[in-house]
Amino acid sequence: MTHADDAGLAQLARAVEDAIPDALRREWIQREQLEPVLVARQAIFTSHGRPFAYQLSYRSPDRRTTAATLWSRHQHERATEHVLGATFGRANLEHVAHGRLLFVRCPRAFLVGDLPIPRRPDRLVIEVTDAHDVDAEVVAGLRRLREDGFRIALASFVDTTHQRRLLPLADFVKIDVRDLDVEGHPVVEVARSYGAALVAEYVESPETLRAARDLGFTLFQGNLLERAGVLDRTHARRVSL
Repeated sequence: MTHADDAGLAQLARAVEDAIPDALRREWIQREQLEPVLVARQAIFTSHGRPFAYQLSYRSPDRRTTAATLWSRHQHERATEHVLGATFGRANLEHVAHGRLLFVRCPRAFLVGDLPIPRRPDRLVIEVTDAHDVDAEVVAGLRRLREDGFRIALASFVDTTHQRRLLPLADFVKIDVRDLDVEGHPVVEVARSYGAALVAEYVESPETLRAARDLGFTLFQGNLLERAGVLDRTHARRVSL
C-alpha cells in the first residue's frame, strides 16, 4: 500500500466519522457507559496453597462466552483488548491484582506491536498461546517486551518446535496436567530446561495435583483449587492505559 493509499483511507475514515450525527454519537456513548465491563479471574497457587498470581480472561456483558477455539483472529484481539482495558484501563487496579501478577493471553498483534500493551510490567505477564506460528517478528517482539521488563509465559506447552524456540524467553511455562499421563516426564524436563517456573494448568482432581507435584511443578491452576470468578469493573473510573 502506498502513502497515497494510506492518505486516502485516512481521509475516508475522517469523512465517515464526521458523518455520524451528534445524537447517535451521544446515544452510543451512553449505551457504552451502561454496558457491564466484566473480566474473569482465576488464581494461580503456590505449592503451599497461597495465591501467587491471577489469570484474567474475557467475559461478555451478558456473561455468555462462546468457545475461544471457534473465534476468529479479530475476535481474539478484541477479547484481549477488553480484558486489558477492563483491568488496566480502569482505576483501582489493586482491587483486581491484590499485589500479584496478572496473566493475560495476548495474540500475535500484541506481541509484534501492532496493538498496544499497557506499560505495567510490574503486574502484567504476557501469555503466549500455541495458536499462532512463531516467526522472527514474534521472537523480536517478545525480546523487546522482556527488555521493557515484562515477564513471558508460554501456555499449553507440548514441546512443539515453535514453543521450543521461545523457551529461552519464558519466565513461566504452563502445561495441561490432563496430558501428563501421555506426555509425562520428558516434556516437563524440556519445559524447565531454561529455568522457567512450571505452572500446572487444568488441575481438576486430587490425582492430577499429586502427579504435578511429583513432577516438580511449583505453581498450580484449576477448578480443584478455585473456579474462575467474574469481576465487574463497570463503575471503576477510566484511566489512560
